[in-house]
Amino acid sequence: MSSRRGSRRGRKAPAEHHGPDERWMASYMDMVTVLMCLFIVLFAMSTVDQDKFEALKNSLATGFGSEKSINADIAQGIVVPPDLIGSEGLLANAEIDSQTKEKLLKLAEAEEEELHELKVRIDQRLKDSGHKGAADFSINQRGLTVRLVSAETFFKPNSAELTKNAREIIDAIAPVLAPTNRHFEIEGFADELRPVDPYPTNWELSASRATGVLRAMVEDGGVKAHRISSVGYGDAHPLKGGKDRSLNRRVDIVVLSNQPESVRNFLPQS
Repeated sequence: MSSRRGSRRGRKAPAEHHGPDERWMASYMDMVTVLMCLFIVLFAMSTVDQDKFEALKNSLATGFGSEKSINADIAQGIVVPPDLIGSEGLLANAEIDSQTKEKLLKLAEAEEEELHELKVRIDQRLKDSGHKGAADFSINQRGLTVRLVSAETFFKPNSAELTKNAREIIDAIAPVLAPTNRHFEIEGFADELRPVDPYPTNWELSASRATGVLRAMVEDGGVKAHRISSVGYGDAHPLKGGKDRSLNRRVDIVVLSNQPESVRNFLPQS
């Protein structure tokens, strides 16, 4: 018993720490380290290559028309889709080398020749069906426009129903267009007379006319539905110098060019 008491008496109590408790500094230093790493990463991400930035700024400025011209260096590292080169987009007025321009010109010539061939075939079909002169043709940057206007009326006033004459013309045109891999836009128009029921405005009337031609080309002419669309312009685009109102009760079939804009820019503008 006495030996146990002696051993207890011989033990010393642990010395008490009388200074400030600094264990919090370990957590604080960890936090500071993490913040420092965060700011380093943010700084690295915010660093801008000045040359690339200037080239991009000039390209965008030209695209929006705030500068007359630029000298864009694509080799500086800005990745630009090929379709935008020479277009009205990012590199609208960028200088292109003669070799690239020559390639674009050849592609444009081939596209114009193909569209012209379609025009000749459509015109021949109209002649064979007894409808010579029933359509006007134009080739521009959009493609080939087949304008269904003639001395005969395609639509009666305030009506979207195709006349017999109009159906015969569409039957002559559709077989030429259906086998191609192109897309088509049907544009409807109306004269300036205010429509009556069931069309509240000429917008609805012209859109119904365009849709009527679209349905005839898809349902009877064999044109694939996913390659064709329609739009109505109301009486907003009358033919210049046209005294006969029936000429504005018309539909345009636009055979869209499938070339990129850089090539289409070398096609006729009107």
